[in-house]
Amino acid sequence: MRIHLVNPNTTRSMTEKIAAAARAVAAPGTEIVAATSTMGPASIEGHYDDALALPGLLAAIAQAEALGVDAHIIACFDDTGLDAARSLARAPVVGIGEAGFHFASLIAHRFSVVTTLSRSIPVIEANLLRSGLERRCAGVRASEVAVLELEDPASDAHARISEEIGRAVREDRADAIVLGCAGMADLARALGEAHGVPVIDGVASAVALAEGLVRVGLVTSKSGAYAAPRAKAYSGRLADFAPSGS
Repeated sequence: MRIHLVNPNTTRSMTEKIAAAARAVAAPGTEIVAATSTMGPASIEGHYDDALALPGLLAAIAQAEALGVDAHIIACFDDTGLDAARSLARAPVVGIGEAGFHFASLIAHRFSVVTTLSRSIPVIEANLLRSGLERRCAGVRASEVAVLELEDPASDAHARISEEIGRAVREDRADAIVLGCAGMADLARALGEAHGVPVIDGVASAVALAEGLVRVGLVTSKSGAYAAPRAKAYSGRLADFAPSGS
């Protein structure tokens, strides 16, 4: 089984970290094919970055589809471009945000999300509504750690994230924590041990979900919302993205 894991931002060191987390939990026989977007922002922090990350993400999805991968994982907790990617791909597409939410709902009565910056909170809250799990979430909290700080060994990011998890456990009465950034994937185990509650990494959760979908033979529905894009002309710099139709 080949699972395509795409980082929608252009930071290669983060892709390597995310890929290592994915390979650590992948089943024997699962190959993780990691890709970094070749165009767009260095990190995704808010709606503007999210919108401009889409062309690079969709180009990576299209390339992997042509290679015949079995599933895709979008390695951004905002689930950047998830619906568009599902329209483009026949193989299943899993977002690490939705994967983390679903895993938390299976092992805890209430969970909190601890993310990077405050500007990401509305995006995550909207995604919780979209997934129907907003009532299970006790709160979405920001550690005020910028995404690229997670790549800096000299940063105190780990300590600030840990402090916010402690507040979530005490103040939200959260039974589990979902880490709200792919760049936090390497912190989950240590933070769980420190706080005595499950700390969920969306990357690992997405690998498990993608493997399960492939094993039971499910692909993305092409009826309705995720039907292939209709053929039409696109203008300007987006001309290369014009769909040829199904």
